[in-house]
Amino acid sequence: MTKVTIIGMGAVGSTIAYSMTITGLASEIVMLDVNNDKALGEALDIRQGTPFSHPCDIYAGSYRDAVNSDIVIVTCGIARKAGQSRLELAQTNVNIAKSVIPEIARYAPDAYYVIVSNPVDIMTYTFCRRSGIPDNRIIGSGTVLDTARLRSRIAEYYKINQQNVHAYVMGEHGDSSFINWSGANISGIAIDQYAGSLTNLSGITPKLDYAEVEDYVRKSGGRVIARKGATYYAVSMSVCHICRCLLSNLGSSITVSTMMHGEYGIEDVCLSVLNTVNCNGVTGKVLVPLTDVELDQLRRSADCLKEVIKGLDI
Repeated sequence: MTKVTIIGMGAVGSTIAYSMTITGLASEIVMLDVNNDKALGEALDIRQGTPFSHPCDIYAGSYRDAVNSDIVIVTCGIARKAGQSRLELAQTNVNIAKSVIPEIARYAPDAYYVIVSNPVDIMTYTFCRRSGIPDNRIIGSGTVLDTARLRSRIAEYYKINQQNVHAYVMGEHGDSSFINWSGANISGIAIDQYAGSLTNLSGITPKLDYAEVEDYVRKSGGRVIARKGATYYAVSMSVCHICRCLLSNLGSSITVSTMMHGEYGIEDVCLSVLNTVNCNGVTGKVLVPLTDVELDQLRRSADCLKEVIKGLDI
C-alpha cells in the first residue's frame, strides 16, 4: 500500500496522478491545489475510470490529508512560457514553495519528496534549506527527463531499443546542462565506436552529430511548449520512474537533482549527477568518471545556479 500526495493540479500534477493510477504505483493519492475545485474535478475524473484500471483511492484533500504519505510530489508554481528560461521563474516559484513547505512538512515529515516545479534545481535547494527534511529524502526530478530525451534521440538515430542506450545528461535542468559523452555507450560499446561495430549500416547516415543531439535535448522542452503550450506527458513518465525507484528494494542509478556535499569539488547547490535511489531514498552518488572538459562543464553549471541563488530570497 503506497500513499502519494501531489501538490499542484496543473497539467503536470494531474497527469502524474493519472499515470500513477493506471500503472498501479499508488493505492492512495491525495490531490492538493490552491484551486480546490480543480483538484476535485481532476480527482473525480480519474477516480471514475478506476474500474478499468488498478484499484486506487484518489481524492482532493488538504495538507492534513497528507499524513502518513510515503511520497510527496511537488508540482505547484507558475508554468514556464514559450521563450522563457526555467531560471526566470525562480523567485516567483520559490515564494510559492516557501508558503507550501511549512504546511506539508508538518503533516508529512517522514515522506520522500520529489520536486518537479521549475526551476527544479533551485526549488530542490529551497526545500533542502527550509523544510528540515533530511537531504537524502529530497529529490529533484533534475535531468531524468533530459536523459530520457537524449536516449530517445540516440535510439531513433541508430534504430535500436532505448533500453540499450546508456547515456546521461548532467548538471542543471536547463541551459547549462551537458552530456557525459565520454561515458555514453550502446550495448556496452562506446558511442563513438558503435557505428563501426555494425555489420549493417542501412539507414544510419550521416555520422551522429553530437552538437545536434545536445541542441535537441536542450531545446526539446521549449519546442513542445511553443507547439502545444506545456510539457506534461514525458515529465509525468519521468516522475513515475523516480517514484518506482523509491519504492524498490534494489538501487537504481538515475540523474536526479540532489544537494552536493563536495562531490566533484561542488557543494551547497542542487544539480544532477548520478545518484543511487531505492526505498531508503538517495543512498549515495555514483561518481562517474568525467573528462577535464566535462568536469569544467559540471562546475560551470553549479556556478550558474549559485549565481541565481545569490539573488534570491530563499
